[in-house]
Parts: sequence; structure tokens; C-alpha cells
Amino acid sequence: MSASGSPLLNVRSLGKTYPNGTKALSDVSFSVDAGEFLVVIGLSGSGKTTLLRCLNRLVDPSYGEIDFAGRRIETLQGAEVRSVRQDMAMIFQQFNLVPRLSALTNVLTGQLAHQPTWKSLLGLHSSTEREAALEFLKLVGIADKARVRCDQLSGGQQQRVAIARALYQKPKLLLADEPVASLDPATSHSVMDYLRKANRELGITVICNLHYLSLVREYATRVIALKEGRLVFEGRPEEIDRAWFQRIYGEEARDVGIQ
Repeated sequence: MSASGSPLLNVRSLGKTYPNGTKALSDVSFSVDAGEFLVVIGLSGSGKTTLLRCLNRLVDPSYGEIDFAGRRIETLQGAEVRSVRQDMAMIFQQFNLVPRLSALTNVLTGQLAHQPTWKSLLGLHSSTEREAALEFLKLVGIADKARVRCDQLSGGQQQRVAIARALYQKPKLLLADEPVASLDPATSHSVMDYLRKANRELGITVICNLHYLSLVREYATRVIALKEGRLVFEGRPEEIDRAWFQRIYGEEARDVGIQ
């Protein structure tokens, strides 16, 4: 709970229907307390990505309410949305880095919401800002790559740069959309370890979309599951037994984990 005793995030009856008629979300309701590591699971196409994009307003909800840190955000526009995003960072499956820029410069772009765009494009960062960005690269174990262009880094290294960039933003909430989907098993655990470190050591609340239940059981403090855009499960990771797994993923699904 926040200091006021209210959840950090409260979602009520959230729905999203795309212009082509696809119902991505239907009446989804849940809350997230400050300090949680909530994982969202479900088949591809179940609405997981749309949910995260509705939360940070990359996608406009069709209906419902989103309360974040004491603000109703589902109807905000323009500068008000950008203000909310200062407190709600996002990590994408495909990293969303600028390939030709160094790891350090990519991290520094995490403060775009706090400074003029021209300043960042010209690389006009103070020594204090650079030192702060470097500290987050150290946090994710990649400070030695600070001056290396991101297109010369491995996938796991790029995702760690993306995590450092998000943390440099100093968010209250970190959204991670399938952050390990394109990574090998060993690298996947490494990336998830850094997300857990941000959660436990920096106190940042995390909502993370994942496929593999082995990772869910290791990292999540709580789980929600979507199926065809509807919330079908909410509880602790250990409560997802075989019956629940089949209900969420289908009778023929197999639990293939990352070791």
C-alpha cells in the first residue's frame, strides 16, 4: 500500500476494442500495491501487451478507469500523459534503443521527460547526469560497455541497457513487456535478476508480462492471468497447479520452463 493506504495502481473494468473490432481487453479489474512484483501471464494474443500499453497510455482504453499514484489517468491528454509517464517507465521486448548511440547515451535518454529534447539530441548532459547514468549501468552489471554502441552489444546486454535507462528515469512503476522473450535461458535469468534487484533494492513496483511459468514461480510475488482479454486468475504463483495451467493455456498446452 502507499502511504495513504491506497494501492499504487487500481484498474477498474478496463476494456479495449481496436478499430478493426478486435476486443483485446474486456472488463479487467485488479490493483497493485507499492513494492509488488506482479506478473501477467496468458497466451499470445490474450491481451497482455495491450494491458501494459493502456496503463501507460501508449494505447487509449475504450472504457474503464485507471488510478495511478492518486491520479485518474485514462482520460489525460498531451502534457498530462507525459507527466504520468515520468513515474511509469517501460521495458520492451525489442529493447527500443537507439542502435548508433552508446549504452551510456541511451541510458541518459531516460530523462527526456525532464529536460528539453534539443539538449538530449545534442548530447548536452552534465557530468552529474553522466555519473548517475553510469551508476545504473553498474547496477545491471554492464558499466564496462558504457562507451560501446548499442548495435555492437548482445541481446542480453541491450536489454540490460534498457533496464538501466528505465531505472534512470526513477519511476514509481516499471512495466516490462516480455523482457526475456528474445533471450537465451541463461541471459533470461540474468535480466530477471536485475528486475528483481530493482524491485527489492530500489523499491520500484514491477508489472511484468511473461510466458514461462518457471520464471513466474521464481520472480513473481503475485500473478494475474488473461485469457481472450479477460482476467481469469489472480493469486500467488504457487496456486497455479496443473488444473489452473490448463484453464489458462488450454488442455493441450505443456509447461515448458526455462532452467
